[in-house]
Amino acid sequence: MRVERDSLGERELPDDAYYGIHTLRAFENFPFSEDKIPEEFTVAFAEVKLAAAITNRDLGYLEKEIAEPIIFACNEIINGKYHEQIIVNPYQGGAGTSTNMNFNEVIANIALEKAGRKKGDYEYINPLHHVNMHQSTNDVYPTALKVAILKLLKKLEPEIATLQGSFQKKEFEFKDIVKLGRTQLQDAVPMTLGMEFGAYAEAISRDRWRVFKSRERIKTVNLGGTAIGTGIGAARDYILKVTETLRKITGLNIARAENLVDATQNLDAYVEVFGMLKAYASNLFKISTDLRILSSGPNGGIGEIILPPVQAGSSIMPGKVNPVIPEAVSQIAMRVISNDSIITMIASSGNLELNQFYPLLSKVFLESLKLLINATIIFRKKCVEGIKANPEKCKENLRNSKTIATILVPVLGYETVDKILKKSKEKNLPVEEILKNYLSEEEIKNLLNPKRMHKLGYTRDEIKRD
Repeated sequence: MRVERDSLGERELPDDAYYGIHTLRAFENFPFSEDKIPEEFTVAFAEVKLAAAITNRDLGYLEKEIAEPIIFACNEIINGKYHEQIIVNPYQGGAGTSTNMNFNEVIANIALEKAGRKKGDYEYINPLHHVNMHQSTNDVYPTALKVAILKLLKKLEPEIATLQGSFQKKEFEFKDIVKLGRTQLQDAVPMTLGMEFGAYAEAISRDRWRVFKSRERIKTVNLGGTAIGTGIGAARDYILKVTETLRKITGLNIARAENLVDATQNLDAYVEVFGMLKAYASNLFKISTDLRILSSGPNGGIGEIILPPVQAGSSIMPGKVNPVIPEAVSQIAMRVISNDSIITMIASSGNLELNQFYPLLSKVFLESLKLLINATIIFRKKCVEGIKANPEKCKENLRNSKTIATILVPVLGYETVDKILKKSKEKNLPVEEILKNYLSEEEIKNLLNPKRMHKLGYTRDEIKRD
């Protein structure tokens, strides 16, 4: 065991612990859950610390023999090591100070070992004086969060694009399958199954564009602003250079905010970006629900599409297969949509020069991004790519419906169509059967031609004249 001291007294720490007394107190103070800080945030935090160390070294504020071990320690964390030493709970008071102190202490102790010193020898490399030089939690934590968000947005966007492509393939595959369109869950008018999937592809394409553009809304950081954005406690040349160093480390298109006080106080950019994620979640919810409805039955329901079976559906009903992937995706969408309210509350609840709820913001935002990434991949691979059409069921549903009457009105006139519908009901025959008394088989076939479904409205030469 080793002993460390702070303004509150002394504490013993295990010899193998790279965290220190500040982290230990935070660990004990916030035992709210078993959740850990996400890996993406851990790496981003280390990248911010690395940028600060390199900048302070290059400007001469950190001596090389101190800076190099710190730089080594940061790179170790970036490369996936020592993550188990970041032990503070994501739910914490102090606007993220406990997280920052956890990183300061772990980096310092890794650096000390690299320099041939013992853990806790803070007179040589100090978590605050050296690792946290020219920094505050209030500029380091938000910057690390934005770095992590930007990386996940870059990962989400191509996955959405691939999902869009899968729907477009189905649009082409189903382009000649005429089916029944529905409004208010009631029979409406004929369309093609391809058109239905084409609409899904179009909605997803908008989400792809939103996510791509959202990165512009969150690329400015307040690094160098320190406590409240005035840069107090930091050297001017450090402030002007550190964001450029971070940009090179991360490869992200980030920039120092023009108004660092504003960037420290206000979180409206997070609300704006998350709103775009909510829009995507709402589309996933709607499409997943549609796929469940269209595949319902399969014999006693609509059954116009067949979802790929991925597992048995019941512990009591043999042969039952449930639409578990769309159901799961719907639940992910619910979670993200509800998280939007939390993000809005957080952003509006900041006080004066700082928002104290950054820890909850990071937890909810990063969780939502990771859920959406995984949901997008699984939805595409385990559901959309394997969807098959049921042309016979599509035809049967259409034949049994009276909605063909709508496309007959311009051809035969309202009164004639009304008579056809009455006869269909009286004789309990499909409209198509009664229609044979009024139109030739070729004319009926043309009315239900898939190519005709893609035309906007009818042309004059399609109107039947006496």
